[in-house]
Amino acid sequence: MRKLLLLSIVLITGLVFTGRLFYLQIYDTSFQKLSEGNAVKVIYDYPQRGEVFDRNGKLLVTNQPSYDVMVIPKDVKPLDTLEFCSILKITKEEFIGILNKARVYSPRLPSVVIPQLNKADYAYLSEKMHKYEGFYIQKRSLRDYQVKHSANVLGYIAEVNNPIIEKNPYYQMGDLIGMQGVEKQYEEVLRGVKGVKYIQKDRFNRDIGAYKEGIFDTLPERGKDISLTIDAVLQEYGEALMVNKRGGIVAIEPATGEILSLVTAPNYDPSLLVGRERSKNFTKLWYDTIAKPLFDRGLQGEYPPGSPFKTMTALIGLQEEVIDTKESISCHGGYSYGRGRKLGCHHHYSPLSMVDGIANSCNAYFCTVYRRIIEKYPTPQEGIDNWKRHLSSFGLGNYLGYDLPSGRRGYIPNSDYYNRSYNFPTYKWFATATISNAIGQGEVSLTPMQMANFTTIIANRGWYYKPHIIKNISVVDTIPKIYTEKYNTTIDPRYFEPVVQGMFDVYNHGTAAHIQIPGIEVCGKTGTAENFIRLNGKRMQLTDHSIFVAFAPKDNPKIAIAVFVENGYWGSRWAGRIAGLMIEKYLKGEITRTDMESFVLNGSLEAEYAKPYSGAPFNINK
Repeated sequence: MRKLLLLSIVLITGLVFTGRLFYLQIYDTSFQKLSEGNAVKVIYDYPQRGEVFDRNGKLLVTNQPSYDVMVIPKDVKPLDTLEFCSILKITKEEFIGILNKARVYSPRLPSVVIPQLNKADYAYLSEKMHKYEGFYIQKRSLRDYQVKHSANVLGYIAEVNNPIIEKNPYYQMGDLIGMQGVEKQYEEVLRGVKGVKYIQKDRFNRDIGAYKEGIFDTLPERGKDISLTIDAVLQEYGEALMVNKRGGIVAIEPATGEILSLVTAPNYDPSLLVGRERSKNFTKLWYDTIAKPLFDRGLQGEYPPGSPFKTMTALIGLQEEVIDTKESISCHGGYSYGRGRKLGCHHHYSPLSMVDGIANSCNAYFCTVYRRIIEKYPTPQEGIDNWKRHLSSFGLGNYLGYDLPSGRRGYIPNSDYYNRSYNFPTYKWFATATISNAIGQGEVSLTPMQMANFTTIIANRGWYYKPHIIKNISVVDTIPKIYTEKYNTTIDPRYFEPVVQGMFDVYNHGTAAHIQIPGIEVCGKTGTAENFIRLNGKRMQLTDHSIFVAFAPKDNPKIAIAVFVENGYWGSRWAGRIAGLMIEKYLKGEITRTDMESFVLNGSLEAEYAKPYSGAPFNINK
């Protein structure tokens, strides 16, 4: 009983202290009021942010010391403004503007004058600060990027603005906060907890010691380190392959949902957004409306998925029992429908069953299957909504729930969309009006992340974990439960095998036979997506996009990947080669197809992007 009593006292005392500390730092504003009333000066001690590692323990982001010049406007005394501005390397007009802004924020609370001085500037300025009353130097830490890649994954830190301060009382003017990527998503984990010192002041505004002997002072708590699921070597290689190209690469470990690589191209060196040049560099990146380096094409680019989407048509057709793997369908150069309309197809032998239909990417086969899926039901409205129900179980047309702050939903149309488009019931519409959906064109659009996820589901024969970037958090050593829950699709697992075989035959004797990877059983699907934009109300066709999805090995797969290259002509030309190289790099650690590697590394699509109207970052067919 004595041991239990002692343990209870310790636990209760700890909870009381923790609760009081949380209250004082987050909710209690009494010290701020005291400060504003000249009684107490509050000084914050900023902790170091947690470090970021890749899945293999490679350090990606650490910290470096930085120094901010701060001001308390009411304490400022007359000074040699020109001399001070010269030291700070700003103009007199800039200095006056900064001081006025600080006074508006609060005459009694500190504001940042010049952020992020380097060591040399700090050493020079610290010797002269005694001449400028009301100004002081505050030490904090900035990010120090150990890699030149993964800027879209890592994100950056920047000063908080007024809306953030109003929303979250933890932050004060001049504080730094994570923006984009994991810096934003895991801000509360990485930032740590600020230490606070309360300094008593007398009626002459002089410091006279710690307030109440320092009983309310707290020490800073360093942020927690995190490990990402990203493979830094694979990520760096992916970004090298995408130089002089635009698009995205997403690679996932099927068994866990861990994101192995998330490449957007073009990207930028994350160190550009550190230090006093951050604002200028960010402005330059932001206003690059052609290449859009801040636009994460892997998560935000919405594209027609093209022929890889035929695997979805096949699976739904099998589940709805409108086709089986033995039935063959003839192709006479495409699929004819309506009044003289024909959706063309490239040359291959005919007729074809499902496995060969996937291997040879036959448009006629999948248009036939799609039409049967829709026409199985009494009305096309019921058919299209049931089709969408199956696709929704793959996470398509909605957010996947991954732990990165940016992303798009993609688009899977439903009956309401077509009813509006065709002014139903005044005019009726039928399955053939939506036939392009069968081959991943028409109104369907997906992000590369969604393409990688449905490829993961095929690799797993019907299930998946939500894609995620966090592998573990130090001390906690766990990840949110949402990423350990298994999700199943509406498709029976037995129907995945023929689709897997068809994707395997794409490499054996199909549309990707010339880019095989020796010693690895790769299952893939090429895609060539038509690329349209609307300009001045007119629909214009541009150079096709190059798409490829794949997983390997065929059994017990270790990697699933989607590659999208804007204006890349056809699937196997760019995306197929890049996917194969990424797979070999991850599974073998070396490249044997050096011919493919040389073609990709030395190849460029910049001339293609220089053509008029070729700079659209994503396609809208709707």
